[in-house]
Amino acid sequence: MIAAVFNGPGSLELREVERPEVGSDEVLVEVGANTVCGTDLRILRGEKTTGITPPAVIGHEVAGHVVEVGGDVRGFEVGVPVTITPMIPCLSCYYCRRGMENACENVQAVGYEIPGGFSEYMKVPAAALAAGCLFAARENLPAEQLALVEPLSACVYGQRRSPVEIGDVVLILGAGPIGLFHIQLALLAGAGTVIVSQPAGPRKALASKFGAHVVVDPTSEDLPDAVAQHTSGRGADVVIVCIGIPRLVNDAFRLARKGGRVNVFAGLSGEGWAEVEANLIHYNELQVTGQTGARRSDFETALRLIESGRVDVQKMITHRFPLHDIVRAIETVSGGEGIKVAVMPGIEKGAS
Repeated sequence: MIAAVFNGPGSLELREVERPEVGSDEVLVEVGANTVCGTDLRILRGEKTTGITPPAVIGHEVAGHVVEVGGDVRGFEVGVPVTITPMIPCLSCYYCRRGMENACENVQAVGYEIPGGFSEYMKVPAAALAAGCLFAARENLPAEQLALVEPLSACVYGQRRSPVEIGDVVLILGAGPIGLFHIQLALLAGAGTVIVSQPAGPRKALASKFGAHVVVDPTSEDLPDAVAQHTSGRGADVVIVCIGIPRLVNDAFRLARKGGRVNVFAGLSGEGWAEVEANLIHYNELQVTGQTGARRSDFETALRLIESGRVDVQKMITHRFPLHDIVRAIETVSGGEGIKVAVMPGIEKGAS
């Protein structure tokens, strides 16, 4: 089979590799789509190395259908559409026992220690099946939409960490894929007003299409003034930082009301340092949370939201590339074009 093999920073090679052999307690999935994540770019640039030992097949936003089932596996049949939560917890460490399996001390991850979805086939190992990390879809959704369960699940977890309540004013900094998911989740939670900060361009218009009530270009408009106008000067109830720019953390603190909730959702660029006015946390009694990955319960919630149509992922897939065009797919994401880019081994030559 063909796979895109990461050989080290700056090197991604299409290569013929052995099709995985499936054991009695494993499943083989034919990959229908793997959407490109910003983390994939960080891996390719050499900015993220933990868990990656080249040569490795990366890609963790993956969906497809079952083509082979080990004799001891129950609950999955050939032909079933599936997606997988990439973080495989041990279920027995300190964090797993306390409901923080996303922080598992012995985690293995698809696209890291486990060969990922930038390939024609992917083996689901026994540990993933035993932990309940493979999910069958109730509807035969297009694979590229099913692949978006993974990034949506992280947003579901993020909003559980900093919950949106009915009538809240929610400020979302950034209208990339993550910001667009957060808009929809905030509306589902009953937000009264959703304000989005996004410079002019296609993503600014998309924020409105996905339901944002107010969209502000911070490069030409006064964002604090806009927030003040819609909160009687108090500040937003919830602020979600969806862009990894360090200075935005302090901006978020300033734009939240007293007692407000701030979620630093995005990983920050560079070394991740942000200079903040800590007295804003102290005197304004801010609730500041971080978030990484998601749990299996969040993944299942995200899957059901997509299946039900309550979260629109169809409009988020803007580009589709065959596996042999993966470099162009990566360049499309790196250049900021579109929203979500899907690598689909089964489609014919050419992209749309």
